[in-house]
Amino acid sequence: MEEEGRKLLEEGIRKKLISPGRGELSNFPDGTKVVFHYRTSLSDGTVLDDSRTMGGRSKPMELILGKKFKLSVWERILITMKQGEVAEFTCDTKHTALYPLVSQSLRNISIGKDPLEGQRHCCGIAQIHSHHSLGHKDLDHLQANPQPLVFAIELLEVLTPGSFQLDMWAMTDKEQLDSVPQIHEEGNALFKEGKIKEAMEKYYNAIACLKNLQMKEHPGDETWIHLDQMITPLLLNYCQCQLLQGQYYEVIEHCSSLVFKYENNLKAYYKRGKAHAAVWNEKEARADFAKVVELDPSLEASVNKELKALEERLRSKKQEEKGRYKGLFDINTRPAAATTVSPV
Repeated sequence: MEEEGRKLLEEGIRKKLISPGRGELSNFPDGTKVVFHYRTSLSDGTVLDDSRTMGGRSKPMELILGKKFKLSVWERILITMKQGEVAEFTCDTKHTALYPLVSQSLRNISIGKDPLEGQRHCCGIAQIHSHHSLGHKDLDHLQANPQPLVFAIELLEVLTPGSFQLDMWAMTDKEQLDSVPQIHEEGNALFKEGKIKEAMEKYYNAIACLKNLQMKEHPGDETWIHLDQMITPLLLNYCQCQLLQGQYYEVIEHCSSLVFKYENNLKAYYKRGKAHAAVWNEKEARADFAKVVELDPSLEASVNKELKALEERLRSKKQEEKGRYKGLFDINTRPAAATTVSPV
């Protein structure tokens, strides 16, 4: 242990044992899966991320060793730990430069967004030296001012290669691409069973996989376009789930991105029209539904049904507001009654 600690110090990593683990230290061959909770802090104690609270839920991090994870220092410190161990690692700046990008992806994942959203089509080092905002003030500051970080790690589980099913992100590019149709079908089956949240997760995983592959291609190239065409039906299914979950503004955002690229995508217009109607955007809803009928006149009856429902909701809302504010600004013109005071 002392020898390992000395090696870490030479590499610019200081380990502080909080609670010892159990059993023997694994030899951690490539392909080992490690499951752990982490808390990332600045040297002054300011917490940046905590896997126990990120996204409003407690979800541990999982890594497959040897897969060249962007933040390589995590692999370095994890292989010094026993299962069940809790330790703090203070890591020099040379190990933490990419943390803002990693954190952005992990934060996106925790709230169900694309892990690559907001990242430019370039390598991590190039992004570090750009002035592109990561969408979080603390991460933007850290990116502009690299500094040592403290990682508090609890190693929950160590799984040897072959003892578990690979997650999507741990697969090769070919394995990921080949798995997408199956995941798509699993999502469809869950949707038919009424398991909307579970279906959403399947669609999201497939989309994230394809987006990851797409990031490796040049926008507009044949392979990039093919991947984008695979993403489109998955994203439309994801939007249908969001409609049922009441996530209307997210649907508007996703469908707007689709019609920007594919101006005749009927389903995108239809779903966006429903989302606009749900949030009282009457003008936008009517425009989208008009486009649907233009693209497919056979859907006129369905569109008329949606418009009728929208009009009824608007009338009900108007009546409700009228009743709510009735008399609010009325002026009482009756004179106040005089008060008689008896002499003492």
